Amino acid sequence: MDERDIVIIGGGPAGYVAAIHAAHLGAKVALVEKDKLGGTCLNRGCIPTKALFRSAELLLEARAADGFGIKADNIRIDFPGIMAHKSKSVSQLVSGVEQLMKANKIRVCRSAGRVVSPHLVAVNNEEISTRKLIIATGSESTPLPVPGRDLPGVLTTDDILELTELPDSLVVVGGSHVGVEFAGIFNALGTKVTIVKRRPLRLEPVDEEIGRRFVQTLPKQGIGVRTEAAVKAIETKGEVLRVVWDGPEGEQGVDGQMVLMATGRAPYTEGLNLSELGIQTDRGAIKVNEYLETNIKDVYAIGDVLGKNMLAHVASYEGEIAVENALGSSRQADYRAIPNCIFCQPEIAGVGITEERAKADGIPYKVSKFPFAACGRAVAMGETAGMVKMICHADDGVVLGMHIMGPHASDLIAEGVLAVRLGLTAEDIVHTIHAHPTLPEAVRETAMGQFHGAIHFQRM
Repeated sequence: MDERDIVIIGGGPAGYVAAIHAAHLGAKVALVEKDKLGGTCLNRGCIPTKALFRSAELLLEARAADGFGIKADNIRIDFPGIMAHKSKSVSQLVSGVEQLMKANKIRVCRSAGRVVSPHLVAVNNEEISTRKLIIATGSESTPLPVPGRDLPGVLTTDDILELTELPDSLVVVGGSHVGVEFAGIFNALGTKVTIVKRRPLRLEPVDEEIGRRFVQTLPKQGIGVRTEAAVKAIETKGEVLRVVWDGPEGEQGVDGQMVLMATGRAPYTEGLNLSELGIQTDRGAIKVNEYLETNIKDVYAIGDVLGKNMLAHVASYEGEIAVENALGSSRQADYRAIPNCIFCQPEIAGVGITEERAKADGIPYKVSKFPFAACGRAVAMGETAGMVKMICHADDGVVLGMHIMGPHASDLIAEGVLAVRLGLTAEDIVHTIHAHPTLPEAVRETAMGQFHGAIHFQRM
């Protein structure tokens, strides 16, 4: 019988990072994965969507090139080429993870795993004994349970990544971050896109003001938004599909060649044998303590299967913590500074508390803002939409939250994450020299707004 220090079930960004970290710490590791290494994020989520986002971004830049004195004539879309770039990006990174498994002498078992006991995992016809077990089985799409959801042309977020032809029109059901990202990508590529949502589109947990400003940009981009639309069915209407709901004046609907179900994800634990083991769950999500250990000793759980912060970077962070604790440490998970990014046009990113949360919790706070229209680098780039918003404690100036809508927001938020994580103040940021001309200057100018005011923006 194979004996391991740690067996990890699931090879996504939680599981494979945990496996590598455990190997670095000297553990003998086995990783059980029934599909491709990298999980949803690498194969059907973060990476392929960002590859498509980059193609859409380049197209938008090419269309705006004339304003920069560049004549880019005869611009056309090669959709198969775009999808080939997406597939190449994924293959390259999956191959990289596979090489890391070999380099770190991690045994990879290509099959579904079943937990026989806290120290025994069945894989195919073999049983692997282990001192510690980490469950990292991720999540799965949760399509809206309405009639017509199985019609041809109704897509999951997995399906849409395998299209071979660009649809003329697309209805996105649900206002998830992923749905908004796909809406932006396909709109840029020339597809007529409509987002249909039951509640107002607020992009939680994005700061309300940032979210509201972004939603206002959607019609200008050509993206339709229909809210208060509780979808009741998807029907065939000639050569297109019709998404229908009941409105104040009777049945209403919108047509599209294809329909994308972007209605969220749920923890995936199928076949793990959790109930027989007595592992506690809450609505399908595995319950853990602050050390990421379940109620069963020596069994840990990480990533989307916890049903909380379903983000790849959180999953990887949890993987490192669970491994360290499994090997004898007592490190608690700290969720105070989780960056949240939406790759839309313009990008959105945030960390820490929102203004609404500060207000609801009765925290004395001060808000400062700085528009990218006043940032030299943003002006030179021709990307002036959006702003940086900072929320600091009114008493000591500690940065409680930072929220950005604008160019490279997903990169800029790193400074805010560090500030929130370390309890830095706005003064700490102001006293840090930022290179000129760069986008991070907008962060420093926002911090200056907590005091006498930004240098390059007249406070109203």
